Amino acid sequence: MAGFIEDFYYGNHEAQSYSKEFANDLKKKLNELTQLEKQLSEKLTDEEKVLFLSYADRYLEFTSLSVTDSFISGFRFGARFSIDTFTGE
Repeated sequence: MAGFIEDFYYGNHEAQSYSKEFANDLKKKLNELTQLEKQLSEKLTDEEKVLFLSYADRYLEFTSLSVTDSFISGFRFGARFSIDTFTGE
């Protein structure tokens, strides 16, 4: 039987998949964002749309970095639990 690491290597686990627990909530929030963006886009001038899209792009970049940092921090925190479990007194 293959271990988790070997399964991960062969692509049997996806690190970026959404948990089933939040899948419906994520879909709902994405739909809400899409509707709000559509409403906002209809009200903005072309110049305001450019500014808004620039803001949205920077926010997406910020969020991506923040989520990446949280993932790395969480993984390291979990690794510390494992180290303490196997090497602690």
